[in-house]
Amino acid sequence: MARSKFVYVTYIRTTPEKLWSALTDAEFMRQYWFGTHCDSQWTPGSPWKMVYSDGTITDAGEVIEAAPPGRLVIRWQHQKRPELKAEGDSICTMELEQIGTAVKLSITHTIECEPSKLIEAVSGGWPKILSNLKSLLETGSIALSGKE
Repeated sequence: MARSKFVYVTYIRTTPEKLWSALTDAEFMRQYWFGTHCDSQWTPGSPWKMVYSDGTITDAGEVIEAAPPGRLVIRWQHQKRPELKAEGDSICTMELEQIGTAVKLSITHTIECEPSKLIEAVSGGWPKILSNLKSLLETGSIALSGKE
């Protein structure tokens, strides 16, 4: 079967530990993810879910791999839109690598179908979320409010 893939790489002036915490701490996450947060124990085999500010679960799955502060792999399935849920599980891999005074954050989101409406959807979301994350860690404030 064909595979659809989205890759996003950014460099953030921070430490791998601070970035890992920002990616896994629900309260911090709400600041850059437009009120949304992910809920998990962040250990291999633990359930994972994305929760909107109104309590709606939009995506859910399982942590496949968690190696702080360098690598996080999540099995991810959309729950809200039937056409996205029908595509099945996707895999989201986050890799953190210290490069001088910055951390290279690579997000790779894949699914075993092509074309994928899910990959199309996350391709629009990840850049906004990660721009906010970078801005928040480097300046203390987000770049986008979600109304753009």
